[in-house]
Amino acid sequence: MAARRLGYRVHTLAPDDDTPTGQIADVEIVASYDDLDAVKTFAQGVSVVTFEFENVSAAAAATAEAHTIVRPNGRSLAIAQHRIREKTFVAKQGLPVAPFAAIRSEPDVAAAEAKVGCPAVLKTATFGYDGKGQVKIERPGETAAAWAALGRRECILEAFIDLDCEISVIGARGVGGDRAHFGPIENTHHRHILDVSVAPARVPDSVASLAVEATRCVMDALEYVGILCIEFFVSRDGRLLVNEIAPRPHNSGHLTFDACRTSQFEQQVRAICGLPLGATELLQPAAMANLLGDLWERGEPDWSAALSFPAVKLHLYGKTTARPGRKMGHLTALASTASAARDLVLAARATLSSRPA
Repeated sequence: MAARRLGYRVHTLAPDDDTPTGQIADVEIVASYDDLDAVKTFAQGVSVVTFEFENVSAAAAATAEAHTIVRPNGRSLAIAQHRIREKTFVAKQGLPVAPFAAIRSEPDVAAAEAKVGCPAVLKTATFGYDGKGQVKIERPGETAAAWAALGRRECILEAFIDLDCEISVIGARGVGGDRAHFGPIENTHHRHILDVSVAPARVPDSVASLAVEATRCVMDALEYVGILCIEFFVSRDGRLLVNEIAPRPHNSGHLTFDACRTSQFEQQVRAICGLPLGATELLQPAAMANLLGDLWERGEPDWSAALSFPAVKLHLYGKTTARPGRKMGHLTALASTASAARDLVLAARATLSSRPA
């Protein structure tokens, strides 16, 4: 939508048809991300390629890069989609991460436990998001069984952090190295899925500054072009730790569509197309609440009830099937304070499921 508003034509490639992007695209190509012939044809038809889903193979990214410009670059994608590479890269930049160890074979299990300690979290190295592919390790000796339950796949064991809160910083870097950011956003999760985001994050200025600087460091090290989100842990003792890198517009930044001078989506288009970056200031404190497929269990949610709150905006993504845990849309609320915006968006969301069955 942001690309269209700026006058660009849009082609999309995805494994399904009638996708949210395909619904507004000029050309919708339905193909597997691993269909390299389809990726080649797709890349030859456009001036620049970007993605909103990082679990695309390195081979697909390389194929696209052989035929057109890909932003962000394939290296960024390869690092972000593999937790061991990701954590190793971040640590090499001198940025703080939770203690971690790789598990690739049976002997690695005991060594990882000894290095990381307990409690800990065992995660698959690839294809893990929204809590998928994760097992909490409460006591020594549990890791072997957890690794077996995850299919003895390549995994990473990370120390469990005593959290105060989680925040994210969405940064942008242009073709010439110019940078911008949206400021830290505070996130809460439910069932390991992002539930509510609040801007500005209610953290000390010192923590906010460190998070912004870490984001700049990562973007520069990757020679990044486009939108990048870094999720951070803030521990109860005040430490800031990098959790994950997302090389794309991020769910926690969806509130920027209503709350900022330039949304993360327009900023992505500006960056990858070589345009100057837009202003990112927050026009008013805001909060976003995700709408999951669970809301449809009793029938169509009561959209009129939520929109009876004048300061609340509804965004539905055009997904045709509602499933529990699936992100179907979100609500955004603006208010005089971040806390007031959070209260307002939660009140509006609560009305959606009030309709009798």
